[in-house]
Amino acid sequence: MSPTAPPTIFLSIASYLDPMLFFTLNDAVAKATRPELISLGVVDQHVEDQRGAIAALPFARQVRYVHLHPQDTLGVSWARSTAFSLYDGEAFLLQVDSHTLFEPGWDEQLRKLHAQLRERSAKPIVSTYPYRFDMVDGVPQYTPSEGRTALVLRPHPEKNLAPDDAVLRFMARHLFTTEPVMGCHISAGFLFAAGSFVEEVPYDPYLYFHGEEQSLAVRAFTRGWDIFHPLTTPVYHLYKTEGTPYESHHWHGEADAKRAFQSAYLTERAKQRLNRLLMGDGLPGAYGLGSARTMAQYRELSGIDYANQTISDPFGGQLC
Repeated sequence: MSPTAPPTIFLSIASYLDPMLFFTLNDAVAKATRPELISLGVVDQHVEDQRGAIAALPFARQVRYVHLHPQDTLGVSWARSTAFSLYDGEAFLLQVDSHTLFEPGWDEQLRKLHAQLRERSAKPIVSTYPYRFDMVDGVPQYTPSEGRTALVLRPHPEKNLAPDDAVLRFMARHLFTTEPVMGCHISAGFLFAAGSFVEEVPYDPYLYFHGEEQSLAVRAFTRGWDIFHPLTTPVYHLYKTEGTPYESHHWHGEADAKRAFQSAYLTERAKQRLNRLLMGDGLPGAYGLGSARTMAQYRELSGIDYANQTISDPFGGQLC
């Protein structure tokens, strides 16, 4: 970013049948210190075209809106790839889910944190799983983090690597610290970086759901980007109940049966694609590994050895 360029933020949001979309849009703009510097890229996968409601927003001119019928969509990675196509050179990127709550001054908090991290890295990424918020009688409620720990993203012990399956589950674990912690994994629901991330680490539209964040993390790392888990996050996430079916799951409902590519096929295709990326030929091309760093260097940072399907703890048991 040029020293004289305005610190604009491209806010990327892919929504699937989400009743919280407009809450998220309004909250982001209302809570920004400099709302005039926010551009919102919205991919709305909904039965109804909601551009009339978008046009009625007081900040409508700052919204780039694409409507897609749920029957025509191919999953979250494809939708987020489409949202990335709405980027227009903004200084920063913030990607969140369409059910997100913002703290007042979230934009200045993230700009300030990014500037601090630039002293440690040429290409910092701020990312972790956001803390939760809940809607109680129509009013959002959340508990701000105390700022004494970073939420470090680590592989979940219930899912291991296998020679034919590179997909892992990840979980957030606390690390007591006084500064952001360098990590190995990205949360797609909270990712803040320089806007050039959009062009250097383009979203792979051929992934589906599982493996999306692994692909982003490894491809970013091998292109010279560094992931940092912060002590506080100015965004909060409305989490679903695990194991409960929702219509807002892409694979749920009648739409899936009508698609040219159904969820079972997309899931298997994504699995094979991730296997190529992490345990095969590196998936040559725009959606493959970079050349700035190697997978051996990623293994040293993360403890995740995709080649030999082993996982070790680089934090030496400090996580709780």
